[in-house]
Amino acid sequence: MSQDENEAPIFDVLVIGAGPTGMACAIEAQRSGFSSVLVDKGCLCNSIYHYPSHMTFFTTPELLEIGDIPFPSPNQKPNRNEALEYYRKVAEFYELDVRQYRLVKTVTGHDGDFSVLTQDRFGREETFRSRKLIVATGYYDLPNYLRIPGEDLPKVSHYYDDPHPYYDLDVVVIGGKNSAAIAALELWRHGARVTLVHREPSMHRHVKYWILPDIQNRIKNGEITAYFSSHVTEIMTDGIRIKTPEGTREFANDYVFAMTGYHPDFEFLRALGVQLDGKDMQPLCDPDCLESNVPGVYLAGVIVAGSRTNEIFIENGRFHGRQIAAGLEKKLGRRASAENLIDAVALTTSSSNK
Repeated sequence: MSQDENEAPIFDVLVIGAGPTGMACAIEAQRSGFSSVLVDKGCLCNSIYHYPSHMTFFTTPELLEIGDIPFPSPNQKPNRNEALEYYRKVAEFYELDVRQYRLVKTVTGHDGDFSVLTQDRFGREETFRSRKLIVATGYYDLPNYLRIPGEDLPKVSHYYDDPHPYYDLDVVVIGGKNSAAIAALELWRHGARVTLVHREPSMHRHVKYWILPDIQNRIKNGEITAYFSSHVTEIMTDGIRIKTPEGTREFANDYVFAMTGYHPDFEFLRALGVQLDGKDMQPLCDPDCLESNVPGVYLAGVIVAGSRTNEIFIENGRFHGRQIAAGLEKKLGRRASAENLIDAVALTTSSSNK
C-alpha cells in the first residue's frame, strides 16, 4: 500500500539521484537552511559502483571533492574504491538523508507541493513530498543500443566489469573511445583474444593521451585485431558478423562488450514536462539557477547538456548545487543561518530514523 501523502513530511528539496552531483545539491541546500532528502533507484553513487572494479579516474582527487571535504588519496588519480569510500564519508559527515533502492514511479503536484511516488525492490511504495525537485539522474543507466539482431543475447554487455572471466575467450569490443580502449587493453592483458570494431577510421581523438599510443601499438603489433570503418551487423550464439570496407566478415565469438555510450533518461524528463530542444535534446533551463521550464523543477549534472554527455562531469557538475541553492534562496526568501540549518538537519535526521 502507498503511504498516505498527507502523512508524509514535506521537505524543502527532494533530489532524484544520489550520485556526487545529487549529493552536492543536497549539501548546498542544507547549507542554505533547507531540509532535503535524496532518492535513488540504486545505492549511493550507483553509477560509480558499477564502474569497472579497478577503474582509475582521469582526474585528480581535488576535482572530485564536494561539500568542501578534502579527498585524501596517495594517488595522483584516485580509483573507484577510493571514490566510493570518500563519498560515503561525505554522506556521513553531512548526515544526508539518502533513501537507497527507491525507484521513482511518478511525480505529481506542482511548485511548492510535489508528490514523488517511489517503489523499493520488493514492490512496496512510499510517497515523498517536497516544495522543490532537483533532478540529478546522470546518464550511465541507459546505454545507446545498437539495435541489431542478437544484441539481447546473454553474452552481450554494455558495461565492462572485470577482465578475469574472459581469459582464453574470443571477445569483441565495440567502440573507439576511452571505455572501449581501456576494456580492449585490459582484456588482452588478462589473456583474452580481443577484436575491436569501430565505425570510424581510427580511434577517437578524445582517447586520453596515455592510453591512445598503448592501444595503437597493440593494434599495430597484431596483439589486438581491429576493424575500423566497420560495424557489427549481427551477434550470434557462437559468432559475430561485421561489415567492413572489404566486405562482410564472420568469425567465432564468446562475448561482446558494446561500449557505445549512454544517454540521459529523456522520457523521464518529458514526463515531468521538461522541454527538450534541438538534436542534442538539451533541456530548457535557466543558466543561472538551473530551474527548468517547469516551475520548481531544477536540473543538475550531465543531464543539463542533453545528449552532449562529454561536456559535464563530476568536476563541473558538482558546482550545480551552489547555483541551485542560490536560486532557492531567492525563490523561498530564506538564507542560511545556524538556526535554520540545525532545523533542516533535524528534519532530515528524524525522518530517516522513521
